[in-house]
Amino acid sequence: MQRTRIGELKEKIGSEALIQGFVDIRRDHGKLIFIDLRDESGKVQMVITPDKKEAHALAGAIRPEWVISVSGTVKKRPEKLANKDEPNGDIELEILSLEVISRAETPPIDVRGDGMDIGEEIRLKYRYLDLRRPRMQKNLRLRHTVTTLVRDYLNTRGFVEIETPLLTKTSPEGARDFLVPSRMQPGKFYALPQAPQQYKQLLMLSGFERYYQLARALRDEDLRGDRQFEHTQIDLEMAFVKERDVLDLVEGLMIHVAESCGKNLWKKPFPVFTHEEAVKQFGADKFDMRPEGERDPNVLAFAWVVDFPLLEKDEKAGLNPNGSPQWTFAHNPFSAPKAEHVEKLVRGEDLENLRAQQYDLVCNGYEIASGGVRISDPKVQRKVFEIMGLTPEETEERFGHIIRAYEYGAPPHAGIAPGLDRLVMLLAGEPNIREVIAFPMNASGQTSVMDAPSEARPEQLKELGIKIDRRDCL
Repeated sequence: MQRTRIGELKEKIGSEALIQGFVDIRRDHGKLIFIDLRDESGKVQMVITPDKKEAHALAGAIRPEWVISVSGTVKKRPEKLANKDEPNGDIELEILSLEVISRAETPPIDVRGDGMDIGEEIRLKYRYLDLRRPRMQKNLRLRHTVTTLVRDYLNTRGFVEIETPLLTKTSPEGARDFLVPSRMQPGKFYALPQAPQQYKQLLMLSGFERYYQLARALRDEDLRGDRQFEHTQIDLEMAFVKERDVLDLVEGLMIHVAESCGKNLWKKPFPVFTHEEAVKQFGADKFDMRPEGERDPNVLAFAWVVDFPLLEKDEKAGLNPNGSPQWTFAHNPFSAPKAEHVEKLVRGEDLENLRAQQYDLVCNGYEIASGGVRISDPKVQRKVFEIMGLTPEETEERFGHIIRAYEYGAPPHAGIAPGLDRLVMLLAGEPNIREVIAFPMNASGQTSVMDAPSEARPEQLKELGIKIDRRDCL
């Protein structure tokens, strides 16, 4: 007999069915034994009577989380015994035969509740069990739904999904790089991408006018509820567009995803604030527009923030030898200045008041996306690096490849990268992104299930030409 998914049992009332799954709970009422069985499609109550002697004896030994296979007759429950709170509450399976597929030790954590009362450390240690709970199953299925909606939306608008490398060169994105030593070139290192920033710009120069990917980005920065070492972003870039074109496209994407997932939007179209207006009105450039008493998680309040400063003072670097402040990029060094500020940038004038064609999307107090129009003039790009304090030699060594690429013809282009984890977190109404990631890290950077980071074996270090100075590790 072919297996029937539990969620499809209502179609087989009065017929025999074979179902398989995890034992959710067993209740022994003496002669009658009730077992709730679940698979990924749902849960159903089963009952076995003493006349099925062999199966009845086996049912008495069964415990939660055992994996079993059951054949039985699907029956309608009497109306007074129906459970209206369960999708299958009006049916039950009368067991005819039963087989144990896999026994289970007593689980170290209860997987039937929402898990919020269980410490994060043990939840992540046994994440494969934690993921069995209905809330986590629902969250990851929501994540799948969102990625499908995103792909469908972009695919129907002329975008091409293209993967970019994970082993690459360091690129300034505001955080420390994760470095990967090269065995073939001892003493040299790859960097894991903080974002596919330079590659997606190079794709625009390659003649692809609309690119996207669900990109993995890795940044060595302090962990918190909405930030992990690695995250997924909906990375996209468009050629022959202006700032408003990107905003319109992404606004349509967010409306499509949010409303498809049953959420209400605070305002449509999304309000637009300059960076200066946002800071003045909300005290920060990421904010929640909803009044304190109306912050329903089913309502998403999206807003755009535009006209960010192009540069900011690098407080850590101090002053230059001539006493002038050291400048760094406010977002990334590839953001284009507003057209009316280009000449001032080239002359090095009024730097603190220069504004960028840079934009953020915020929602319910979180930054959901960041993007900008890119610098497509090599002379302007070199000037930005000069203002940041890079010598011509340093600029060539770190960025010569992309500047040369722009010398072979470059269409105007712009892009953005909405954060998938934060978006799904808001759609799921969860308190942090770890609840919508299958195998996240804890607040100390420890991975789920596997004991990482861990020490490398001596032979691995020798092969890479690396020696560990324990004094530097204290």
